[in-house]
Amino acid sequence: MRFDGKVAVVTGAGRGIGRAEALLLARRGAAVVVCDSGGTVDGRPTGEDPAGATADLIRSSGGTAVATRESVATEAGAQAIVAVALESFGRLDILLNNAGIFSTGDFETLPAEEFRAQIDVHYFGSLFMARAAWPHLKRSGAGRVVNTVSAALWGVPGMLHYGSAKGAVLGLTRNLAVAGHPLGIKVNALAPGAGTRMVDHNGDSLPPGFAEHMKASMPPGLVAPVAAYLAHESCEISGEVLAASGGSVARMVVVKTAGVRDPDLTPEVVRDRIGQIMDTTGAAVRELMARPSVPRGGGNDDE
Repeated sequence: MRFDGKVAVVTGAGRGIGRAEALLLARRGAAVVVCDSGGTVDGRPTGEDPAGATADLIRSSGGTAVATRESVATEAGAQAIVAVALESFGRLDILLNNAGIFSTGDFETLPAEEFRAQIDVHYFGSLFMARAAWPHLKRSGAGRVVNTVSAALWGVPGMLHYGSAKGAVLGLTRNLAVAGHPLGIKVNALAPGAGTRMVDHNGDSLPPGFAEHMKASMPPGLVAPVAAYLAHESCEISGEVLAASGGSVARMVVVKTAGVRDPDLTPEVVRDRIGQIMDTTGAAVRELMARPSVPRGGGNDDE
């Protein structure tokens, strides 16, 4: 699978998974815009330039890349990143939204600013990048967007702010896939697991030796091939989440159980039949509603 003639923007590409994604796309022929603000794992600014280092590595290996330190967390920053792609290469075909920050904390004591920071980078960062790239992805004829979510969206201790922001990205991914359906734009998400600096940051809360195990058995390079498939024009799926770690790949889905129906429903019926309601036997995967939107003021009783 080659990417010759394609232009990709990879955010958060200075380190870890994003760096592995950028390197792989470049090796396979893509011109890459390497984006990384150079901040700490929890989003504080530094004087480092990992984006430049990744771009230098790509060029020294015979590939094509430019670097930018613009932030995805503002609309102006996202527009500037896309402008770099257009000014440097004249087009944009692929957007990999990998940029992220990470911290842990207790729900009752985390300041509101921590929640806003997670939403700004993960949700608004993905949204602003997609909006800035959208007209160019349409023009491409085979535009691809790959967002990044996390198993934390299902609920992990100490990660309420991070997991909630990733849950928002899941909703964004599904709805962008619907918007992209008539345009030939495929939008999916990657739920990666890899031994990166986020693992180091969370090391105190992990079992002894687990961080070292992740780094040895789950390198970022085993996530990048899944991102590359989702970014390729041959990818036909959209609105999906693929979990990738240590060489394993799986589909993550939301399901609706068979549940119960009772025209005389009462709280007691729900209580007495909760086991049947929760039973996932024969559950149906919730597929995209890739059809015209419900008219303003309408609704869907099957939500």
